[in-house]
Amino acid sequence: MKNIIYFIIPVVAFVLILSNAFFGHLLFDTPYDQDINKYSIYVHLQQEWDSYPGNILFEITNVWSNPNPDKQEYSEDTSDISALTIYNSNQLQYQNEKSYVELKHEFSNCESSWKPMLYRYAIDSVRNKIELIQNIKINDDPYISILPAIPVEKQIVSSSYVQFIPLCTSKENTSYEYSILIDDKNAWFDVYFVPSKDQLDNYLNSDTFYYYPDDTCFANSFQSFTGVCNNVGKNSGLLIVIPDILDKSLTKVKVSLHEII
Repeated sequence: MKNIIYFIIPVVAFVLILSNAFFGHLLFDTPYDQDINKYSIYVHLQQEWDSYPGNILFEITNVWSNPNPDKQEYSEDTSDISALTIYNSNQLQYQNEKSYVELKHEFSNCESSWKPMLYRYAIDSVRNKIELIQNIKINDDPYISILPAIPVEKQIVSSSYVQFIPLCTSKENTSYEYSILIDDKNAWFDVYFVPSKDQLDNYLNSDTFYYYPDDTCFANSFQSFTGVCNNVGKNSGLLIVIPDILDKSLTKVKVSLHEII
């Protein structure tokens, strides 16, 4: 299988280069209707955690309907990072008196987004086909993930790390499809669609917190999950709970958010 993949990618690259020579003006068009906001969150757990010296990497893709896209909508403008530095500095934080360092990369709080040029879309589509063959995904969109549901037996843990992932929208209320995948076979996650980041503090500091109660707006004890949550407010987002039992040096959590048109 790997030999086939290594053959396909160079062939596609050659075709794209050749096409660019003849149809370059078309390759800089975009076939995608919605904007894409991609960023990552790196979390380094300190000595107070059972998972120390473990790290968690959240890779987030947010596809949404932006009514006012950037003029340079086909790619990110990396020349001006002044807006991003507000959000992307190292921060020492605490959860229940346990410290961790959080670093956000290319996070813009939905102020920066892009659409793929045709050649970028073609390359990402090939990668998506490979993931389909490997049964990682079950849909044919390179930027929106629909994942198989993989539950695990529920276990009791004494503590967890909790991460809030905001959505992007221009509407007061909207509907979102979301998918989460964790690459640690010995771990799992709980996820809740919550109305605001305030619920992160409520989860950590009190016995109760509020989340949208529909069956598809939350999930417990999964390694892979896809759900849809309707009629959520503009300040809503995902609350992802990772048990403090990680034994890998780096645990990756892929998060896909898609605003339904």
